[in-house]
Amino acid sequence: MNKFLKEFKDRGFFYQCTSEDELSKLLDKQKINGYIGFDCTAESLHVGSLLQIMCLRLLQKHGHRPIVLLGGGTTRIGDPSGKDKTRTILNEEEIEKNIRNIEKILKNFLDIKDPKTKPIFVNNYTWLKNLNYISFLRDIGKHFTINKMLSFDSVKIRLDREQSLSYMEFNYMILQAYDFLELNKKENCVLQMGGSDQWGNIVNGVDLIKRHSNKQAFGLTTPLITLASGAKMGKTVSGAVWLDKRFLSSYDYWQFWRNIDDRDVLKFIKIFTDINISEIEKIKNNNINELKILLANKATEMLHGEKEAKKSEETAKQTFSNNSMGGNLPFISIDEKELKTKVTIIDLIILSKLENSKSEIKRLIKGSGIKINNQVIADEKLIITKDHFQDNLIKLSLGKKRHIKVKLI
Repeated sequence: MNKFLKEFKDRGFFYQCTSEDELSKLLDKQKINGYIGFDCTAESLHVGSLLQIMCLRLLQKHGHRPIVLLGGGTTRIGDPSGKDKTRTILNEEEIEKNIRNIEKILKNFLDIKDPKTKPIFVNNYTWLKNLNYISFLRDIGKHFTINKMLSFDSVKIRLDREQSLSYMEFNYMILQAYDFLELNKKENCVLQMGGSDQWGNIVNGVDLIKRHSNKQAFGLTTPLITLASGAKMGKTVSGAVWLDKRFLSSYDYWQFWRNIDDRDVLKFIKIFTDINISEIEKIKNNNINELKILLANKATEMLHGEKEAKKSEETAKQTFSNNSMGGNLPFISIDEKELKTKVTIIDLIILSKLENSKSEIKRLIKGSGIKINNQVIADEKLIITKDHFQDNLIKLSLGKKRHIKVKLI
């Protein structure tokens, strides 16, 4: 088996592949271009997109060239896959802003220096914006049957639930297939990768290239990654785990990985770090907390750099082991004038965004789960005063894992 495909499987990336033997032979013979598409519905990707980014990184590691398709065109329609209702459509300015930011994020993970494997960034709006509807139906639409389109899960599930599916969304799979065809012609792209929910869309692209150009292309999908708890990857109690430090600090990112369920640690070390499989085999029986710290350091290092990863580890040690105020702990600021308006402990917690539910905050206070400067707070009506600040700082803690500094300005 080809080395790239073997590592793809060994790391737990593999779910399905079209013509796997032929793809393996091709990869042994030559370096290829392969792509993954990213919707631009938000200003940042979150860790739910990280497996796909790791696929591009692995492709690049084995000497192949990744293509990043930023869906400036298809984002204007919305992928129905995995959705139970039509997504809100963004305006052009928002989409362009999202594209620029997502490209910056991806450059943190991919090598942009080697000219042979440097990623190619493309926006499908460049070829979708000027499509002639009649020509498109005649030249591309003729290769699709309604029967087959109705059989794909992205459509079938919505219809089975009797949830509306707009004609606009129904066309998404044709446009994604057309993207693959355009990349095949323009960039000699022969491989599309994506999540298992994209299988139907990817197969459509492979078939379209065969019918339209009589060339062979390939599709490769990854499994849906969920946490051992059953929660969706990328979502936590306190919100999405963003890949942009403006929305999530390096410390909070580090903490997300450090607090992964014991059952997920080895699996995630394989998927979300570059540590060699042979090395993982040697350390797999190590202390679970050591492995969690290793995962947190390597994952954070990839996005935020080695210095930030080490600072986050040190902050965690100071915060949890020494009950002190770690230097890399995220912080918020509060104006001294605001204290005159009688800011309660509940107000302060909501301001910190550690918790938004007042009833949950009250429950935590009753259970001795709220601390200021490591001191348990028992009064839910406590008024925060300047006396609570030490050197103009408060360390606010919810439970054992959520901490933030409040800075008085």
